[in-house]
Amino acid sequence: MANLRAGLIGLGMMGRHHARVLGSLDGVDLVAVADPGGDPHGVSGGRPVLGSVEELIEAGIDYCMVAVPTVYHEQVGLALAAAGVHALVEKPLAQDTPGATKLAQAFADAGLVGAVGHIERYNPALQQARARLEAGELGDVYQVTTRRQGPFPARIADVGVVKDLGTHDIDLTAWVTQQTYTSVSARTAYKSGREHEDLVAVVASLSKGTVANHLVNWLSPLKERVTVITGERGTFIADTLTADLTFYANGEIATTWDAIAKFRGVSEGDVVRYAIPKPEPLRVEHEMFRDAVLGKEGADIVTMEQGLTTVRVAEACIESAQTKKTVDLT
Repeated sequence: MANLRAGLIGLGMMGRHHARVLGSLDGVDLVAVADPGGDPHGVSGGRPVLGSVEELIEAGIDYCMVAVPTVYHEQVGLALAAAGVHALVEKPLAQDTPGATKLAQAFADAGLVGAVGHIERYNPALQQARARLEAGELGDVYQVTTRRQGPFPARIADVGVVKDLGTHDIDLTAWVTQQTYTSVSARTAYKSGREHEDLVAVVASLSKGTVANHLVNWLSPLKERVTVITGERGTFIADTLTADLTFYANGEIATTWDAIAKFRGVSEGDVVRYAIPKPEPLRVEHEMFRDAVLGKEGADIVTMEQGLTTVRVAEACIESAQTKKTVDLT
């Protein structure tokens, strides 16, 4: 069977990583790359560097990785759908809900595989957390808290922190808990002098009663990517920077030494950091999309419909911050 012919459009900070993976992916030939600005990171590997999505389509590709700025996702994605080319689009799916709706509908109408690059779903720590939650190891899930913060990224200019970083947490929380968002209340701040927000705090309700909290900013020198899942049997902490998942069991042994109890708590349970395989999430994401294009069973992709839902929740967070009211998503 001939290899799939893949293309890549967008050769910026994320595009260079996609080029590395696509250039070494089994069953796939990266035949050309495209970016109106050329190849600033030198990732083409001798392949043609084209200037537009139309030129990329003319190169005869089966599918395309879209890593252009968010504001161009709709335009590029619709061109690919019209040409019958499957596409994996970097998150968020589009700049706004109308654009995301058009993309999801266009790929569905054309019978094409369309997916969104919500890479955190493929992080080993969160893959393990979801599997263990599904197996009932934590019992009922009471709360999911995420912290995602780091330095200001000068490369992001077309959206704020909610749609750029916050969409990671919205998607992973819905996916890990297998619930949908029913309401959100959010507050934002503008501290870097730009048009878009650079800090957000969210309180949300999920469809099975779980409460979610998201703290996201571009204002911290500390880079943090943590998801805390609290349930009736204890707490999972997933650190997606190190791909570690740690379980803190509810306390069963009383702490009778008063001096320790003051800072450790009145009871202790087991603490386990799981030893888990740690494949690169980006490679797994591309492997899953390749398999989906090939029609293989078990290809776990983030569909454009799911990506559209995430954009809707993100926009509800922005609306809530602007109106200072809780937004009902039901």
